[in-house]
Amino acid sequence: MPDLERLYDEHAPALFGFVLNLTRDDADARDILQECFQKIAAHPRRLDGVRDERAFLLRLAHNATIDLIRRRDSRERRHEAAGAELAGLFAPTADPDEAAFRSAVEDALAELPPEQRAVVHLKLWEGLTFDAIAELLDIPPSTAASRHRYGLDKMRDRLRPLYDELK
Repeated sequence: MPDLERLYDEHAPALFGFVLNLTRDDADARDILQECFQKIAAHPRRLDGVRDERAFLLRLAHNATIDLIRRRDSRERRHEAAGAELAGLFAPTADPDEAAFRSAVEDALAELPPEQRAVVHLKLWEGLTFDAIAELLDIPPSTAASRHRYGLDKMRDRLRPLYDELK
């Protein structure tokens, strides 16, 4: 029987950040996080033989997120996206320059297609290898690497004016 409290304490912040980055909705991220831990609580043997708990939980969260997205039709998603405020990925800061930079990074990340955004998040925020990302997202490692490269290229283009301004 896994120690659910330990699992939650160790992995919930990373799972929440990942799902929030994919869904762009605080309530959805919380619901998916709860769903993941409910699945583990209901079937604790799922973790038997798992070598990397975080990777397993990230995959579980990713699959739950994809399921949520598939359940919603495109009109409902557009309506919710238009009405919802973007939840911040970064902790608040009192420094206006840092706040502007964080906002620009969030905006650039939000403009990426979900497939690229997932890979960029897992690589930058979770520090996963392309092999680990590929296993987690059930894609070839070369696809993970190319999604990362394309995502970073798009973010670089989007953030170039800010970089030039700071020089």
